[in-house]
Amino acid sequence: MHDDRSLVESRLKRVLDERIRPAVHGASVPLTVEVWHAPGEPVPVAEGLAAPHTPVAVGTMWGAPWGTSWFRVTGVVPEAWAGRTVEAVLDLGFDENMPGFQCEGLVYRPDGSPVKGLNPRNQWVRVGSPVAGGERVDLHIEAASNPVVLDYHPFVPTELGDRETAGSEPQYKLTRMDLVVFEQTVWDLVIDLEVLGELMHELPEDSARRYEILRAIDRALDAVDLQDVAGTADAARKRLADVLAVPAQPSAHRLSAVGHAHIDSAWLWPLRETVRKVARTTANMTALLEDEPEFVYTMSQAQQFAWIKEHRPEVYAKVKAAVAEGRFVPAGGMWVESDTNMPGSEAMARQFVHGKRFFLEEFGVENDEAWLPDTFGFAAGLPQIIKAAGSKWLLTQKISWSQINKFPHHTFSWEGIDGTRIFTHFPPVDTYNCSMQGREIAHAARNFKDKGRATHSLAPTGWGDGGGGTTREMIAKAARLRSLEGSATVEWETPAEFFAKAEAEYPQPPVWVGELYLELHRATLTSQAKTKQGNRASEHLLYQAELWAATAAVRTGAGYPYAQLDRLWKTVLLHQFHDILPGSSIAWVHREAEATYAAVAAELNAIIDGAQRALAGAAESSGTVVFNAAPHARGGVPAGGGSAAVPAEGRTTVSSRADGGHVLDNGLLRVEVDGRGLVVSVVDLAAGRETVAPGQAANLLQIHPDFPNMWDAWDVDAFYRNVVTDLTDADEITVDGHGPATASVRVVRSFGASRVTQVLTLAAGAKRLDIDTEVDWHETEKFLKAAFPLDIHAGRYAAETQFGHLHRPTHTNTSWEAAKFEACNHRFVHLDEPGWGVALVTASTYGHDVTRTVRPEDHGTTTTVRVSLLRAPRFPDPRTDQGLHRFRHALVPGATIGDAVREGYAVNLPERRVPGGTAVTPLVAVDNDAFVVTAVKLADDASGDVVVRGYESHGGRATTRLTTGFPLAAAVSCDLLERPLADAAPIPVAADALTLTLRPFELLTLRLTRGTD
Repeated sequence: MHDDRSLVESRLKRVLDERIRPAVHGASVPLTVEVWHAPGEPVPVAEGLAAPHTPVAVGTMWGAPWGTSWFRVTGVVPEAWAGRTVEAVLDLGFDENMPGFQCEGLVYRPDGSPVKGLNPRNQWVRVGSPVAGGERVDLHIEAASNPVVLDYHPFVPTELGDRETAGSEPQYKLTRMDLVVFEQTVWDLVIDLEVLGELMHELPEDSARRYEILRAIDRALDAVDLQDVAGTADAARKRLADVLAVPAQPSAHRLSAVGHAHIDSAWLWPLRETVRKVARTTANMTALLEDEPEFVYTMSQAQQFAWIKEHRPEVYAKVKAAVAEGRFVPAGGMWVESDTNMPGSEAMARQFVHGKRFFLEEFGVENDEAWLPDTFGFAAGLPQIIKAAGSKWLLTQKISWSQINKFPHHTFSWEGIDGTRIFTHFPPVDTYNCSMQGREIAHAARNFKDKGRATHSLAPTGWGDGGGGTTREMIAKAARLRSLEGSATVEWETPAEFFAKAEAEYPQPPVWVGELYLELHRATLTSQAKTKQGNRASEHLLYQAELWAATAAVRTGAGYPYAQLDRLWKTVLLHQFHDILPGSSIAWVHREAEATYAAVAAELNAIIDGAQRALAGAAESSGTVVFNAAPHARGGVPAGGGSAAVPAEGRTTVSSRADGGHVLDNGLLRVEVDGRGLVVSVVDLAAGRETVAPGQAANLLQIHPDFPNMWDAWDVDAFYRNVVTDLTDADEITVDGHGPATASVRVVRSFGASRVTQVLTLAAGAKRLDIDTEVDWHETEKFLKAAFPLDIHAGRYAAETQFGHLHRPTHTNTSWEAAKFEACNHRFVHLDEPGWGVALVTASTYGHDVTRTVRPEDHGTTTTVRVSLLRAPRFPDPRTDQGLHRFRHALVPGATIGDAVREGYAVNLPERRVPGGTAVTPLVAVDNDAFVVTAVKLADDASGDVVVRGYESHGGRATTRLTTGFPLAAAVSCDLLERPLADAAPIPVAADALTLTLRPFELLTLRLTRGTD
């Protein structure tokens, strides 16, 4: 037989594109259209419905960037259409290739009830099926003219990312507003041909099944009269019935589809627009659930449910009803789909606390899975947090984006730093926007790395980011793929149903230990420095506010600000979303974030100040009480307590350096700053050990060109290191004396259009060099780092993460290690060799790199730590990080891992001085510094119980005695939601104290019941 395969395939494409798909909507009549353009920001639904509308014609340009236009469309169904299915086709000017990234709409009835969303792949509204004829159609569309920020030529700098700079030029052309007859049989034929045609392309060219499908398609196309598609569609479908009826092979891969729309809580649109994106999508999905009895839809992020509850109650009512039916499934149990690298220990825990609690209180639903399909890598402390929240599974897809190494598993057990293991799944379909295309289904089956041991994978199905979610076409395709020879099978299932099956069939999956590092988007650890500083500051202010408010409540009877703290926590958690905290959103988002963080800080400082003044007896005394919120005692002040100030012992001297520069000496460290203002020596005097590598300079600012191949705000590519400029010229170097207790060297440098001022401070009694950096940054596409070349031979280093630290190699033996050329730390990185170590601690930065070289002169090893300070990408924010920034770091020679932990907390939790004369005994005290307390608060249920959370911080076994500063009646171990663990017995209490024994990095939450005096 002659091979006419390509001929038939080309025929199918043209006939589908030019004849059959256009025939889905048959006869049509135009609708009458009116419009009202809302001034400024979006208005309530009632106001939009009642506003005065003026006529507008199809073909008219509309919609300034970020504007809202309320269209009203009216018409009458022709009498001749009686008995037919009728729809309104409402095309606002959509580009079908950009679902979620352009204009969108939400359709309302005149009474304000929502109908469904309008999106590029979802432009229809059902009027009736069947209609009687003569029905009046009256619909209102809240249309958002969101500009296209990420266009066909991507990553081009644009001013469209902020309403203040976007201009007022209309963005879209009103394309179609018609009533049409919906030809169901033609639509079904389209789905039949798409499913078979797409499957055919994925089968081997020598496959008999491929040719069976080819011949059936050829015969079906023969049956179509191209001038009467609707009249001949049924005959064509009959010629496809046999090939569609052949069941899948028993060994076929099993795909669990779940309706899904991954909606970024902010990204190329502001937070306020996400509220409306969620409303449009959920309106779509509740309508689809009513029409499709087998369909199941899942939505994560409690914040998004809370938004529509507050702002779109009419939509939320439908969501809540669908959740009660078990077909609209809240997923993930987190407040938002957060970044997981940068959020601190407590913040990561509170993501689950607030997310799970919202779902429990609103719906009676508790999630067993964490759902993070798009997060940029996963910190090694996360498994323990997931388990402590009462969950046991994790789903993500993002690791498939890694540039260099292919992850070896799709289903596996992920082990965290403490040994906790979480059953984890990476969907092999390699997208969280599956549309049920044949290439996606075939890719999932071929790509699945656990063949022979497992058969199940998950496919999150639907258009995200305001694209409208799952479509009726996707559901129809899934129905045909339920069991079809040559394809994986497809079945709609909830995430819990999938995970239960996957875990049951794979009880001993392979184990991956340590972080799940994404070999992409590394620059998100640095971009938008002020957003990152706002996050770090907010986390520590929240800790202090809870600590001192709880202490004041127990000691003085002061009211505890439950509602205020709940609201502030949720605000901070929202801003940890994986495109806000990472710095990859438009300018509007980060401009608002800066203002939000300032407001959060003002409220939290007021809570702290009020509680501390009440505790210190500020009104009755003229003295000063020093409060220490850090989890370790310092300066004579206990951890979590307050006392009179104790003067620092010793003194710091300043002398001139023989070769130019200055020498700072406090008896613990001797620091030499040369004539260039660079740190050329830091000697640990007790150990007699030099910290800085021979011939090198520490705190060396270095600047690189930084123009990645794509994803400007997200990526830094390895080639950035090929070109570097050392900033060694100083404009001025001065010594600042602060009395015998402190001495500083101030260094000012200029480079490009920017200026940096650094103050190097050595305080009496301190075994650390503090470095305060102020940068007035006006560079473009540059990367600024501070380098610390250390005279230390270390094969690995420690970087703090949630509830502990992880180790990373300093070498690049394999491609996996080489790929980690930019990594995350929280408050410290630590390097050591037996008997001596160095820590570099930070108050706000996260990105860093560590490299090692061997010196030819003495064959010693130089290990260089570089902290990442600033970048200047131009997309999506064309002025990223321009302006004034302040950073604080400290170099800690001779540091053990315990010293690194202590100094990291100390630099992030400075002492506070309050008028008063009353010493404050800590609410809780521990006698082992390895146990670090991360939260002291009153229980969220307002019972008056005190909740304490902490962890073993050194990476070893630890025993500690925890003593309370109040009568203690009982103590019990809890989960993160403060619920006693199912297998937890009461902890023995004696003399208001209890003894705790912890495994390495073990996280522990205690609920302490207060007794009476």
